[in-house]
Amino acid sequence: MKIDLRSDTITKPSKGMLNAMMQAKVGDDVYKEDETVNALEARVAKLFGKSHALFFPSGTMANQTAIKLHTNPGDQVICDKYAHIYNYEGGGASFNSGVSCKLIDGERGMFTAKQVEDAINPPDFYHSPLTTLVEIENTTNKGGGACWDFKELQKIKKVCTANNLGFHLDGARLWNALVAKEETAKDYGELFDTISVCFSKGLGCPVGSVLIGDEHLMQNAIRIRKILGGGMRQVGFLAAAGLYALDHNIEMLKEDHKKAKEIAIVLEKASYINKVETVETNIVIFTLNDKYGDEAFLELLKNKNIHISNMGQGKLRIVTHLDYTSEMHDSLLNVLNLL
Repeated sequence: MKIDLRSDTITKPSKGMLNAMMQAKVGDDVYKEDETVNALEARVAKLFGKSHALFFPSGTMANQTAIKLHTNPGDQVICDKYAHIYNYEGGGASFNSGVSCKLIDGERGMFTAKQVEDAINPPDFYHSPLTTLVEIENTTNKGGGACWDFKELQKIKKVCTANNLGFHLDGARLWNALVAKEETAKDYGELFDTISVCFSKGLGCPVGSVLIGDEHLMQNAIRIRKILGGGMRQVGFLAAAGLYALDHNIEMLKEDHKKAKEIAIVLEKASYINKVETVETNIVIFTLNDKYGDEAFLELLKNKNIHISNMGQGKLRIVTHLDYTSEMHDSLLNVLNLL
């Protein structure tokens, strides 16, 4: 039995999801004639209380499009040092939009409104880049699936409004945050100018993210998607998976969170652990003490057909997901107890 906990992106579509995909009514989405993708976009836009939504093949492309919608070449984006747009999108912010990132030294990928204020370049000081966008990630990947304090986000929004800055949410795992914090999509729609949400993380879909926003920003999104190579044809087969996931898989995230917390409890008691970071959702990040080296520990697990991620700098990561069964969970806990 292979236990793969490297990421929540490794899931396979369930039989129910595959059936929904095969029954999808499709058309040419470049002509906006695919009724299933149109239905998904309309549903997600309504869910967040926004007027527009657009389907993308990846969360990275959705984020890169949002950055381009908010900025001009030479501008600067404020984000955390752990931000996905800075660390894991191939330098796309500089390549695609010609912008730089001012990195905030936050806590587990999260920062304060005061830190945002301090990071804004004076708009009349032409020697420095013009600050035009604040970007946050919820949940934070490198921060171990941490969820932002919504009240702090509201304070950051006030800073953005006062300084005429865009506010973008990389919500790749926002579904996890909504379930964990019992918040609503509409809460976030009211706060952010643009939001990207992922369907291939946590929700079990094979492909796809959606970018949401209001008309004044989103009217150029389809053009930018085309420039980035994201025009698709009968994409309704993929959109049907997203619709299925919204109906069936969001509540199941609670089980992922429960399992992740149970893994953390076992690790905290283990003799080989230095530290386990706080677990709020489906990501467990931990460091080892001198008993094992990182690579030796990973090899021990691989020999038992258990696969996890090495994030570098001594951090190891476990991510629970839809395909991680109770049988796998019991087996993993047993192994971790015996190492």
